[in-house]
Amino acid sequence: MAGYSGTPLWKKLGYKTGMSAYIDGAPSNYISLLALPVDVVVTWLPQRKLESYRKRIVPGGVIWVSWPKKSSGLKSNITEDTIREVALPIGLVDVKVCAVDAVWSGLKLMIRRTERTA
Repeated sequence: MAGYSGTPLWKKLGYKTGMSAYIDGAPSNYISLLALPVDVVVTWLPQRKLESYRKRIVPGGVIWVSWPKKSSGLKSNITEDTIREVALPIGLVDVKVCAVDAVWSGLKLMIRRTERTA
């Protein structure tokens, strides 16, 4: 999103393709201010934000959603099944599951091939 000057924030800050960034303590709307398509989103968020992430990734990009394993003892309303319940209707498909560590599992999501645009 461009501010009052019409210049996108990412351009003002000098972000370029191929750069990585560490963002610490940013306000909740900071990422939306950048308005950059991303290659990878990794989230442990308990909310269902997949639709906004889907809009942010490049056509071949991925979203990793992590949730606590049942054996971890952490309380969560997110499971592999609830992630799919949200992902599939918005055009995301799961392509891989991994054990992040002893506590967390991760599900890799991508935009359905037939819905990718160049």
